[in-house]
Amino acid sequence: MNDSEQYIPLLQTSFDKYYKAPREVWEEYARHCMVVSFKREEIIKEQHTTERYFYFIIEGSVGLFLWKVNNFVCLDFAFEAHFCSDYMSLLTNQPTPLQLVALENCKMLRMSKESYHKVTRTPLGSIIRMVAAEASFIDKQLQQIDLLTKTAKQRYDSLLIAFPNIQNRISQSHIA
Repeated sequence: MNDSEQYIPLLQTSFDKYYKAPREVWEEYARHCMVVSFKREEIIKEQHTTERYFYFIIEGSVGLFLWKVNNFVCLDFAFEAHFCSDYMSLLTNQPTPLQLVALENCKMLRMSKESYHKVTRTPLGSIIRMVAAEASFIDKQLQQIDLLTKTAKQRYDSLLIAFPNIQNRISQSHIA
């Protein structure tokens, strides 16, 4: 058993709310992964580079940042039991201005871009990829609706409900 295989149950349960794939799908996924660690504030993927990996967070949190005028702005977070990457770069095979940074010490499963594309071209893998893309789209739409219809305080309160104790894990400047 390689190190990543012990995380098959976590992979499976994290995705079950979207689609209940058989365990074999996650076994195949795990075979293509290795466990990696990043220190708090370590850059996982530099801006203006092409994404080479797809990640699943076992422990910790990651931020997706964009340089704006004179500092980086946090566009999104990902926490344990979630997938993350510069997905736009992964899909287009082009560099992007996005940067991925560990917001806490992280342990993650890392899969190469080539393995990601190979796994998601299988019949069940393509279903997983489609379901994940649809869930991501819905989450982004809801986030945009919240930005346009809620105050900053209401969005912060919702964030605290969705992610209890986040204010003790992530810098207030990133949350803002």
